[in-house]
Amino acid sequence: MRLYIKHIVFFGFLVTCSLLSNAQTLQDPTTKTGTTDSYTTVVQGSTATPPATTSAQSTQSNVTTRNDVTTQSDATTQGDVTTKSGVVTTESRSTTKQTEITTKQGDGEDDHGYDSEEEEYIAEYEGYDGWYNNLAHPDWGGAEMALTRRVPPAYVDGVYNPSGADRPNPFDISDATMKGETGSGSLLKRTAFMTFFGQQVVEEILDAQRAGCPPEYFNIKIPSGHRYRKYIPLDEMPFLRSRYDMNTGFNPSVPREQLNEITPWIDGGLVYGTTKAWADALRSFKDGKLASNEDRGEPQFPSENIIGLPMANPPPPAESDQHTLRDVTRFFKLGNPRGDENPYLLSFGILWFRWHNYWADRIKREDTTGKMNDEMIFNEARKWVIGTYQKLVWYEWLPAFLNMDEAEMEENAYDGYKPYIHPQVSHIFQSAAMRFGHTLVVPGVARRDKDCDFFRTTKDSSFTPEKYKPIGRIGTRTCNSFWNPQLPIRETGMESYLMGMASQHCEREDNIILEDLRGNVFGRLDFSRRDLMAINIQRGRDHGLPDYNTARRAYGLKARKTFEEINPYCNNTQEAAIPCSILTENLANVYNGDINKVDIWPGGLLETTKNGPGELFRTVILDQFRRIRDGDRFWFENDVGGPFTKEEQEIIWNITIHDVLILATDINEGDIQKDPFHFYEGEKCYDEAVEAFNLTISEHELDNCTDPYTFDYFKGSEVSFVLTFLAAGVWAIGCVVLLYVLSRNRRKMINESRKAQRRKSRKSAKETTRLYSTREWCGDGQSERPIAVRLGPGKSITVLNDRGNKTYRTIDLAIHQKITLLVCPDQRRKMMTIVIEKEYDLVMKFDTEEERNAFISDIESFLTDPAIGVGRERREVHQAEMLRMANTKVQRQKTLERFFRVAFAQAFKLDVDPDDITEFKSEIAKDVLTCELTKQEFAEALSMKSDSVFVDQMFDLVDKDNSGTVSFREFLDIIVIFARGNPDDKLELMFNMYDVDHSGMLTREEFKKMLKSMMEVVSADLEPSQLEQVVQTMFSSAGFESKNELSLEDFNQLMGEHKEELSNASLQIQGQEAAPVQQETKTHAPRGTVIHRGNAPSRAKKTIIRAYANKGQGEGSGNKGGGVKGGIQRRQTRSVQIETVQAAYPKTDSEKVFGQLKRFIENERLKIFWLVLYTLVLAAVFAERAYYYSIEREFAGLRRIAGYGVTVTRGAASAMMFTFSSLLVTMCRNLITRLRETFLHRFIPFDSALAMHKIIALYALFFSVMHTIGHGINFYHIASQPPNDLTCLFRDFFHRSHVLPKFHYWCWQTITGFTGVLLVLLACVMYVFATQYARRNVFNLFWLTHNMYVIFYILMVLHGSGRLVQPPFFWFFFLGPAILFTLDKLVSISRKKAEIAVFKAELLPSDVTALTFKRPTSFEYKSGQWVRVACKTLGSGEYHPFTLTSAPHEDHLSLHIRAVGPWTTNIRHTYDPNTVREHPYPKLYIDGPYGEGHQDWYQFEVAVLVGGGIGVTPFASILKDIVNKASSNTRFPCKKVYFIWVTRTQKHYEWLCDIIREVEEKDTTDLVSTHIFITQFYQKFDLRTTMLYICERHFQKIANRSLFTGLQSTTHFGRPDLPSFFNSLQDEHPDVSKIGVFSCGPPGMTNGVESACVEMNKFDGAAFIHHFENF
Repeated sequence: MRLYIKHIVFFGFLVTCSLLSNAQTLQDPTTKTGTTDSYTTVVQGSTATPPATTSAQSTQSNVTTRNDVTTQSDATTQGDVTTKSGVVTTESRSTTKQTEITTKQGDGEDDHGYDSEEEEYIAEYEGYDGWYNNLAHPDWGGAEMALTRRVPPAYVDGVYNPSGADRPNPFDISDATMKGETGSGSLLKRTAFMTFFGQQVVEEILDAQRAGCPPEYFNIKIPSGHRYRKYIPLDEMPFLRSRYDMNTGFNPSVPREQLNEITPWIDGGLVYGTTKAWADALRSFKDGKLASNEDRGEPQFPSENIIGLPMANPPPPAESDQHTLRDVTRFFKLGNPRGDENPYLLSFGILWFRWHNYWADRIKREDTTGKMNDEMIFNEARKWVIGTYQKLVWYEWLPAFLNMDEAEMEENAYDGYKPYIHPQVSHIFQSAAMRFGHTLVVPGVARRDKDCDFFRTTKDSSFTPEKYKPIGRIGTRTCNSFWNPQLPIRETGMESYLMGMASQHCEREDNIILEDLRGNVFGRLDFSRRDLMAINIQRGRDHGLPDYNTARRAYGLKARKTFEEINPYCNNTQEAAIPCSILTENLANVYNGDINKVDIWPGGLLETTKNGPGELFRTVILDQFRRIRDGDRFWFENDVGGPFTKEEQEIIWNITIHDVLILATDINEGDIQKDPFHFYEGEKCYDEAVEAFNLTISEHELDNCTDPYTFDYFKGSEVSFVLTFLAAGVWAIGCVVLLYVLSRNRRKMINESRKAQRRKSRKSAKETTRLYSTREWCGDGQSERPIAVRLGPGKSITVLNDRGNKTYRTIDLAIHQKITLLVCPDQRRKMMTIVIEKEYDLVMKFDTEEERNAFISDIESFLTDPAIGVGRERREVHQAEMLRMANTKVQRQKTLERFFRVAFAQAFKLDVDPDDITEFKSEIAKDVLTCELTKQEFAEALSMKSDSVFVDQMFDLVDKDNSGTVSFREFLDIIVIFARGNPDDKLELMFNMYDVDHSGMLTREEFKKMLKSMMEVVSADLEPSQLEQVVQTMFSSAGFESKNELSLEDFNQLMGEHKEELSNASLQIQGQEAAPVQQETKTHAPRGTVIHRGNAPSRAKKTIIRAYANKGQGEGSGNKGGGVKGGIQRRQTRSVQIETVQAAYPKTDSEKVFGQLKRFIENERLKIFWLVLYTLVLAAVFAERAYYYSIEREFAGLRRIAGYGVTVTRGAASAMMFTFSSLLVTMCRNLITRLRETFLHRFIPFDSALAMHKIIALYALFFSVMHTIGHGINFYHIASQPPNDLTCLFRDFFHRSHVLPKFHYWCWQTITGFTGVLLVLLACVMYVFATQYARRNVFNLFWLTHNMYVIFYILMVLHGSGRLVQPPFFWFFFLGPAILFTLDKLVSISRKKAEIAVFKAELLPSDVTALTFKRPTSFEYKSGQWVRVACKTLGSGEYHPFTLTSAPHEDHLSLHIRAVGPWTTNIRHTYDPNTVREHPYPKLYIDGPYGEGHQDWYQFEVAVLVGGGIGVTPFASILKDIVNKASSNTRFPCKKVYFIWVTRTQKHYEWLCDIIREVEEKDTTDLVSTHIFITQFYQKFDLRTTMLYICERHFQKIANRSLFTGLQSTTHFGRPDLPSFFNSLQDEHPDVSKIGVFSCGPPGMTNGVESACVEMNKFDGAAFIHHFENF
């Protein structure tokens, strides 16, 4: 419709221009008036030039210059033809004929021989594409328009599904009705010349052979036993449905209509093509001629197709041994793209080429003025060629083809142009009627010369393999000449074919089709020979043709009721061409007796009589040619506005096909009969033809058709396919190997450095202390760990970490008599095992055999040293056996778990776990009962160091037999005391532990020793004076001021007031839960305490809490100024209370799993929500494309080829686009910083951006792998398809017709494939080096490869721009995130990244590095914000985020960096004074600051700061800022700040304690209230912690500061009960409407704070506004 409207508008423009031109002409007094037709042009005298055509696509300019023409198509210019021998000789030998058709000559002033004073009418030239032939209907007769229907469609669904679903197999019909002996000549003496002339007539008006796009296969099943099955291992013969108008086929009102790719007009399309561009490609652009092959010495032929015009180029089926396609450049350039199909058709193509050049020479010769240029001559010659061709077709060939008599010709005489007649070719004409000519086709054509000598074939006649005996035959075989026609024509000339075809009768008019067509017509490479008759039938069904009788009724013919009625003449011996048995038996049987199912093609063919086509086909053919003639405004007979004058029409009427042959070829008068369409007795060469082949060549006189063959289109792709994916796999593995090698080399360098350091250290150490670096094998499935083994000092072997600063294990040789050394003699001899009785084995793997041997030598010397005196045994064991025998730590741990569980079960009379011990006689029971604990294992059970005083005292107490180990019975005895003993028993145990000399008295020093050992639990240090104060206070409270020794009774009296706490004290073993104690103690919980039912340890802890809360806090708060610097009074109110709460521990495994899952969901609920939401969106993106290609594009070509592989790859591609685009959003740091400061942070976990980045990356990897594998399969399917299908499916990927695109073309020579390969390789690199392993070991490479994302995204854009499958729409996903990311990056770039000099660096305990550096002048920040830091020596581009611990008012910036990874560890080493020495500190690069929610603390009157673990870091800056604002009298809204610090131990954050201490000293207004919660104690020995709480209470009474932290801040033991605390805040601050709560720490803690705030906000009172960050 759009095209139609375009042409209407264009036509209107032309009419307007014409009217304006006419108006100007009327105003010009010198212009003479001519015809008034709207589409004519008035010209004058010799100035007349050929008018322009109105064709939309092929308008010819009346005034085109030679230069203009050259510019258009100088690539097609083939040289100038100055002579035409054919014309010259014709003029000399046929003067009479020449004079007869000579145009009227004038005085030289008029181009066409008219007098200069005479007015001449010149019609417009006909266009190329058929448009605007009919001015009322410009599209009628246009190229690429739909065929017309003269019979109703019979699609199965009424829309587009082929008809004939209930009709027989076309192969069966072909075999039953068209098979038979050939070689019988035409009964009407018609020639092969007439037959093949008819083929080129068909190709002048009709071309509907091209397959639709996308390809639609309507294959024909091959019956069993068919000859094809012998050669081709396929079940179906491929059949592609025809191209159709895309605006049709949507509903029954507009059923599918197939296209005619050329014009239905007889307008010279087979000579010039149907577009001006094609015509220009054929021209020489000199003297109006078509280009010849003169440059190659063949002026008699058209130019070769060296420019590669897209002519039809199927594989020549005769070349069965080569299985290849040939280059289309071998063909001659013709207007008919299929003109090189066979030598007979090509002969006519060359004939019309010469006929045009004949007219061009003649017109130029008759132009005595010399004013006619190339364009004028060409258009005039074309007009005469078209006119003569129209006359020859309608008035010579058609009467011969239909055997029309004079009466019938008179009946169908031309009576003028009829613009209301639609000329388009009908479906029935295309698919059935005009195919009648197939029955006339001969199996071969004999070539002859002028002397009637017939040529025999030679090796130059074809490429037919010798086994088919092609040499010495009387004619060229039709089936073996397909698509190699130039060979025999070059051999004997095209004249020999024209004369030979005229001297040979065609096949008889009957139902028999020769085997060259019915089984051996050309096909594709994968099906080289096809049955054209089966194709004819299938084509009719493809076009929706109805049955035979319906077609007859549509043309007003009587329907046939019986099969015999189809051909009423079958019983008439004079008219019969087909026996009745073919109808009544063969046809009836194949259609199961149902005449109403007969297809039009076999039904119409079987109507054939001796006169030619039967009633139906004859009617259809005549109807079609009448419509073409009568509807053609440019028909040569048209007197009203036609192209010729009356005189010119007379010239055309006098031209015959014989004249054309004489004038345009080397054939002379008398060399060929006057009527080449018939061959009668007595005519030239008749007798010779009878003698040579009896007028009609039989297929038995010719070479055999080559056998059918198939072809695997994937052939040639195997190597590239395998190598490509193998290379991709090797690349991926190579990346992993490279990562491993680089990591190993780095570790090796580090190890070498450490070894060198250790060697240096050993030289300076005592001889008795030696360190050996090795790796410990920890068991199957366990990773090896680097260790250092130290021999000595004393009788011990110590296993440390590779740095030598952490003890993994100590082997006490004092309790062992002998150890065994197992040495491996195989596997490079690097492994050995130290077997220790009653302990787990130490399996070591050394780097070299030399290192192992040195260690063996040293340990043997060490063991045999008299000071050690331990026996040894050395054995050689193969590595596999050694590893199998090894008792690893994992196995030992399982035994110890059973040991503890059974011991507790016995002590507390619980049921024995069946997994632990089934019966006491079992092997498991034996292992448990004979197991003995070493001091190391005993200490680990108590989560303490083995060298601590407490462990020494307790172990010595439990080890009654002094064996150095604790047996099951000894351990059970001590457990029973705690399980069933009373407080006196427990106090006696404590007394005996520290009564070292067993004197029955505990001195003050021993009592202090007891307290010191307990301080080890919390790693707390106590000044001697403070410890003395605690002891003195406790002694004084019991009335023992003067005593220096305590008896057991005194000790009981000293602890008497705490017996309630001691009654619940138990032995807490790591990983074990004590059973409930037998006696119950009444408890009185203080106000605000939340009570949960729990086990004995939890109740004991609560007892301690009560003791501390009720006594310690109250009393402590009443102390005035004791020990406080400056005498500041800390205000404590009764309203604000902070209590601790403990939950009951799950008992069963299922409860544990459920609890863990519940806690995980609670902690991660926001992350889970957004992850699930993102996943659902991603799934929708995938599903949308998958659905589109599965359902909406189900019948699309690529979908039909690759199946659901396209569905998967397209869905995966969209998912990749979405995920890779989403990654950019997660990296918009500045945007996230801004958003996290808004209310959105309550709903979106902005802190999880990095985690989300990783998850999305994994999604992207998953879909990338899916996409890659899917395309591997798709490319296999694509590489195994016919090239024509691929040309259709991938229209943007051009390949020549002789090229078979292989896998390597699609993968490596297309932008989509090549960029896809690069993306896969780049993704492998980026993902491999983004793993945790890579970041930990080769962080610089991770940083480098990750910054290749720019290249990655560029490749993604290019990948989609290739349009291999669909138009690119990556930008739909990418554009928004890319803009955000770019703007965010520009913000970062615009921000000054200052290079700062570090002026102070401290290595603090717990691997914390404190850096202090100058603050840039323009650097403004708020407390609580963070920066990105890079170290110049570690890589200026490698930035890591850290929270500033300095305050905004300070002149410097500070960071506290804890060494937990490679970079932070390197930072610590870089700023180590031993490394820096006299050099200046390396400079830092700072990017930031970036904001957090904590920076808004000052906006609330009351602010609560809750920090957990490392989460306290942001509060360091805030606390400093608070003190500064308070001390400087700065006015700000905040009036009170509560700082709550929850930590396992304060020892990791000594620097924060210092900050808090500074706050306490400077906080003169009591602005900050600090509470510290130590959670580590509750995982320790409860009896011991009970004693510590008692000491803490006494110390706070004395010093008004904590025994453990040294701060005035209140210290609690356990986790805070936030709801009760928040509730008390409302009581303390009743006038405050909003309380800001800021938490930072693990998600579990921040979620707890959030829950407490949500709970409080349910009731009236202050609103708790929560801001949180997670670390």
